[in-house]
Amino acid sequence: MEEKNLTTVGKAASAEFTEKKSVFIGYTAPVSTAEEAEAFIQSIKKKHADARHNVSAYTVGNAVRYSDDGEPKGTGGVPVLEVIRKSGVDGTVVVVTRYFGGILLGASGLVRAYSKAAAMAIEAAGIVTYREYTECTVTCDYALYDKLLYDIGRRTVITDDTVFGGNIVLHLAVLSEEYPAFEKSVRSMTNGKIVPEKKGTRLDV
Repeated sequence: MEEKNLTTVGKAASAEFTEKKSVFIGYTAPVSTAEEAEAFIQSIKKKHADARHNVSAYTVGNAVRYSDDGEPKGTGGVPVLEVIRKSGVDGTVVVVTRYFGGILLGASGLVRAYSKAAAMAIEAAGIVTYREYTECTVTCDYALYDKLLYDIGRRTVITDDTVFGGNIVLHLAVLSEEYPAFEKSVRSMTNGKIVPEKKGTRLDV
């Protein structure tokens, strides 16, 4: 089974610095869709409607977009997009707001400044990798519980809930890469009497 990972920024964050009296404020956030990215960009543009430029870029799977927002072509959006790509993240939007300070920075100066603001924002947010887990429930009697716990402890498993009643019902999320082996082990230890009931998949850290 192919394991799916998603590396993205850990949270929404911002960072700011001043370069030759121009103030650059970098914003970033994790997003699941291009629509979410566009909404984030619009929210920053609204927040800083008085700013000269709100340069932006995002990658969400195959959806890739960038905007210089009035800066000379290639001096804003492309550098920000490059920072996103070099960071190894996906599902990430970055907006860099610039308040012009009256001193021209030149094309290379703009590229450096926008790149720096984007990198600072991503660093402030932190980078996390989400891995694919298969959600399942396992119902067992009390005699098997300890043996099952031992097997779970050998694997990458998140225990979402354990319900104690007539039987014990475990709600688990097993790293998808390890799920076939886990299912086989449960079947083996119970002589086929217990089979994990697969519920779906999710991304988790």
